[in-house]
Amino acid sequence: MEKLNCEQAKRLDLVEYLAFLGHQPQRIRNGDYWYLSPLRDEKTASFKVNRNRGIWFDHGIGKGGDLIDFGTLYHNCSVSDLLERLSGYHTRPVLSFHPPTVSGNLSGANSRLAGEKKDTTDSKIVVVDSRPLAAKQLLNYLEKRCIPLEIASRFCKEIDFLLYGKKHTVIGFQNKAGGYELRNENFKGGSSPKDITFIDNRTDDVAVFEGLFSFLSFCTVNKNLTATLSNCLVLNSLSFFEKSRPLMEQYKQVHLILDRDNAGMNCTKQALQWNADRYIDRSDFYRNHKDLNQWLIHHRQNQEQRPRIGRGL
Repeated sequence: MEKLNCEQAKRLDLVEYLAFLGHQPQRIRNGDYWYLSPLRDEKTASFKVNRNRGIWFDHGIGKGGDLIDFGTLYHNCSVSDLLERLSGYHTRPVLSFHPPTVSGNLSGANSRLAGEKKDTTDSKIVVVDSRPLAAKQLLNYLEKRCIPLEIASRFCKEIDFLLYGKKHTVIGFQNKAGGYELRNENFKGGSSPKDITFIDNRTDDVAVFEGLFSFLSFCTVNKNLTATLSNCLVLNSLSFFEKSRPLMEQYKQVHLILDRDNAGMNCTKQALQWNADRYIDRSDFYRNHKDLNQWLIHHRQNQEQRPRIGRGL
């Protein structure tokens, strides 16, 4: 698969890309698409996309830019990592390099209506079926991420969803509002509504994770533990971190197992400023890796190499 360059990535349709991630416009006016911000929690749409120009602006945080600016913020990743993600998305038929053109014999009013046709059921992620995890490609993906099926099956389902009339099969992780975080090797997105996921193990502490695979890695690392695991809060997006403060502060100790990128470390620093006795940074455990899952994969690879080295000697 050929990696996109920055100029090619900037020509991707930002409205279709947002739909691919599970975000739908609240209204469309004069070519501007208004969304509830994908970067934070809000109740009034203040995230504007000008589809023709391929640019966005989030009025709540005063930031904007092109698709690359958005993607690096949304995924908390480098430009290089984003281009690799976008290369995978680009090979799928749901994205195009240019917005749809409108036939010249349409009036201005009809042109606006034609532009709004994307805001239909076809352009939304619609979950159509759920069942226990079984699809071979999903099991292979879990194995690649070093997550045992027995653990993934406790918290995740196999989900079929429709997008632009095409069915996709993914791993689904449900949030408390009924939406799903959706993952497979080529797709990372979610169905509405967006929210946190809370696993109540009836303890007086809570472990906080940014995403699904850090949480599953935590369960994997501790799978032979006889004691009860702490409660687990999966944010599903760092935009829910501050909103979750009242929930976190119901517990005596809050173990922060956030990503070690700039966004994750900033949230960790913020929490330590709130209360350094209650909040504990646990990311030192995987200090040479971006997140707990990356550490787990590296750790398993080292374990597998040692027997081979031994046999070689």
